[in-house]
Amino acid sequence: MPGECLFCQIVEGSRTANIVMESDEVLAFLDHRPVFPGHCLLIPKVHMETLADLPAEALGGFFQAAQLLSQAVETALSADGSFVAINNRVSQSVPHLHVHVVPRRKKDGLRGFFWPRGKYADEEEMEQVQARIYKAVERLKSGRTAP
Repeated sequence: MPGECLFCQIVEGSRTANIVMESDEVLAFLDHRPVFPGHCLLIPKVHMETLADLPAEALGGFFQAAQLLSQAVETALSADGSFVAINNRVSQSVPHLHVHVVPRRKKDGLRGFFWPRGKYADEEEMEQVQARIYKAVERLKSGRTAP
């Protein structure tokens, strides 16, 4: 399965993605069909299908990365908050563990789990959002909070 997995292909570099954060264990990139601009996916670099497959010793690091990414998305996009979610099998379009981090704003129209999907206006908009989140991740990792 790893060779056929879209996310594993991103990890190995045979498929491109707009990467916003990377470590030895995880990779985060912009969702190509975002709920809102800045919607990111965080994945473990090692292929596993669900959260239950993630080894206990990896949980802390994985969720620290999710915490950092959610802060970076909120900071970079001046969001009021974020929505952080994991689908396990049902509604999991790629069978590789991934956390959705979606920027939220008051009265943004998002209701429950029926997410209206959108598109970036163009590649330039996607790259601008990517750069903003990437910079926020780097600032937060270094302990700086201001841009």
